[in-house]
This record gives sequence, C-alpha cells and structure tokens, in this order.
Amino acid sequence: MEQERAYWLAWSQISGVGPVTLKRIREHFSSMEEAWNAPRQAFWEIDGLGEKSSSAIASGRSRIQPEELLEKYLAKGFTFWTPADTNYPSLLLEIPSPPPVLYYRGQGDLLANRQAAIAIVGTRNATAYGKKWTQRISRALTQHGFAIASGMAAGIDTEAHQTCLAAGGKTIAVLGTGIDVIYPRSNTHLYHRLCEQGLILSDYPPGTPPEGKNFPPRNRIIAGVSRAILVMEAARRSGALITSRYANEFGRDVYTLPGSLDSPQSSGCLHLANQGAHLILGEKELLEMLGTIPQLDAKGQKSPPDLPPKLKQIWDSITPQPTPFDAIVQDCGLPPGEVSGALLELELQGLVTQLPGMQYQRL
Repeated sequence: MEQERAYWLAWSQISGVGPVTLKRIREHFSSMEEAWNAPRQAFWEIDGLGEKSSSAIASGRSRIQPEELLEKYLAKGFTFWTPADTNYPSLLLEIPSPPPVLYYRGQGDLLANRQAAIAIVGTRNATAYGKKWTQRISRALTQHGFAIASGMAAGIDTEAHQTCLAAGGKTIAVLGTGIDVIYPRSNTHLYHRLCEQGLILSDYPPGTPPEGKNFPPRNRIIAGVSRAILVMEAARRSGALITSRYANEFGRDVYTLPGSLDSPQSSGCLHLANQGAHLILGEKELLEMLGTIPQLDAKGQKSPPDLPPKLKQIWDSITPQPTPFDAIVQDCGLPPGEVSGALLELELQGLVTQLPGMQYQRL
C-alpha cells in the first residue's frame, strides 16, 4: 500500500493531468505503479488522452522519483490520504474527480467511521434570518448524530461549524487553501478548534494561499463527502450554488431554505427551489426527509441470505468502507487464494466491489 501511495503522489505532480484523467488512468491499469511504468503509447487507449497528454506524462515521469517524493513529504510531516489508503473517504471515490492527494488535519478517523455528513453552505454576507436558521438546523442535525461539512468561510459556513462544535458534534471543513493556511483570519480560533475536535481537508498542498480560482473546485469535495447539501442563504452567483451543482452531478439530495423575494441573499435559494430542490420547512420536517437516505453504518447489517458458510465468513470480514485484502485474509483466517476466489464470486453476485489498492467494499 505504501508503494501505491508513492505513485498516487507522483502522478498528482504531473502538470496537465487532473483528477478526472487520473481516475481514468487508474481504471485502465491494475495499479498506479503499473501506469507509471507503462509505455507512452498505452495511454492513447484511454478516453481523452492523446499524443499531447502522453508527452506531458512522459516528461513528468522522467523528473519524478515516486519513492523519494513520498519520503520527502513524510519528512515534512504532511498528513494526507491517497485512494490507496483505507481512511480515504469512500464517498469521494465514487465521484468523477476524486483528489489523488487529500491533505488533512484533525480527527482523521471521522469519515473513516462512516458517520453520515450533511453539508451546510451559504453566503458570506448572511442575514440574521440565515444565521438563526443555520444555527437551528445545525444543532438539530448534530443532536441526531450527523456530522456537518462546510467550507470555513465567513457567514453561513462559520455558523454551521461553530454551532456543531458547541453542540458537541463533529464537523468537517474543506479549505480552498493549504491545510496550514487560515482563511479568513477572523476564523483563527475556529480553525484551531477544528484541528482538535473536527477534521480539516484540502486537495491543495500545504502553503497554498487563498486564490479565487481555488474555491470552486474545492466545493466538489464538500459535496463529495456529504450525503446531502443544505443551502441556507445564497445569491444567484454564490459559490454555494456551485456546491449544489456538484451535488446534483454526484446524485446527492439538495435542500434549500426559502427566503424573501426582497432579500438578495435568498435569490439563489429561491432559484434552487424552482429547479426542484427540497424546501427546508423546519427541523422536524428536514430530519424526516433525511431519514429516507440509506444508512452507511454497518452495525446491525445482516448477511445476505443463502450464502455458503465460506462466502458468509468473508462477506462478514468486509465493511461498507474500503477494506484491504490483507485485512480480510487476516480476519477470516483463510488462505489468500481461497479468499481471492471467494471475493470474485461475491463481486459476480453484486455483493462487493473492488477498489484501487487491492481494497474491497460492500455494496
């Protein structure tokens, strides 16, 4: 796994090869190491890659040593996940553009524990009405066991994070900067609380300053790690609407708080409602709607009926989060060859799926 991490990290350094292309490369080859060592002509078989892209790949590979790069990052104390890591948020693996490197600070096991996250986003120029309902909704969700994801921006994002922490919950902040850069500076205290009680994520390397172009792409991560997205207040050109578009693309439900026609901060929310977003009509109603979202937690999940004992034993060794092949072998105590054959059979039955890095996950 450590070697595969090195190759994911190396691939992320090649200019012009973004997350979408890297996902296609991983789906084409059996591993990122194999892709790294493949001849440039092999990339012509991948949709969207041609002579220009393969030349960029060849140039990038000639100047990067994956193992040395990984050692350098670890020596600097960077904490990050790649799709080869078991703690990489599994919901992100499903989107078209999962970050090849996801830096983090704080409670790294928050998402690995499969706690359902709900995103709450909105304008930086929040009204008293927007703040009040963000606090009420955030508190209700936290009390019912949801984690809150947002972007640590001023306004609605800040209200959501602070209310969740005050209620003793877990909150996730996705930054448009490096994970070591605090922006806005007014959220310095909140940032340090998030490091202790929550989780901070970014797909930008440490030290990356706040630039306008960085924030729209980070919104895909907010939508990607969440089961649903709540837009509390937003103007028609708000970044929160970018998050909602990602949510629609990823198959997440979108909810919006209705507001006054006279309020510019509600114009984007009313537009979302007109486009089919669910209306937030109160805490109770929202919780009832969210209750229809399938749960991710494996606790109490029963084995599929009529599985032979060996298949059932192996199925029980796999969780809804990515589980390494070695961990399955160790847990069930069977020879690796038998486990491999059984996993293939479970895949054919549509009960598990194989993920990058020799990991398996229940369906």
